[in-house]
Amino acid sequence: MMRKILFIAATAIVSLAALAGCDSTPASKPLDQLTAQESHGREIFMARCSACHFDRSSQALQGPALKGVFKKQYLPSGAPANDDRVTATILHGRTMMPPQGDIAPQDLSDLLAYMHSL
Repeated sequence: MMRKILFIAATAIVSLAALAGCDSTPASKPLDQLTAQESHGREIFMARCSACHFDRSSQALQGPALKGVFKKQYLPSGAPANDDRVTATILHGRTMMPPQGDIAPQDLSDLLAYMHSL
């Protein structure tokens, strides 16, 4: 009986250790494969968003990580992960995120294109 308990405990520990190193978020599009629009969106991201958000890591910074943001059904806030909700969050802010309402429409479109590549 004790041997069985030890085996189950060891299996659980090994499984948890393996999962701890796994990032189940699908891979982002490689930087050298970004379109011109996505590349410009990355420039916008680096200038306006990267101080608070990681784009190519699942680790949170000051705000949630944005890797795979459109590959999930919901945003960290629980809102649907779609262009309308992300645009509203960018333009109007949310909780600790300040509004970015001064972003040009083309820059916003390019930023969204980049975020879709994550």
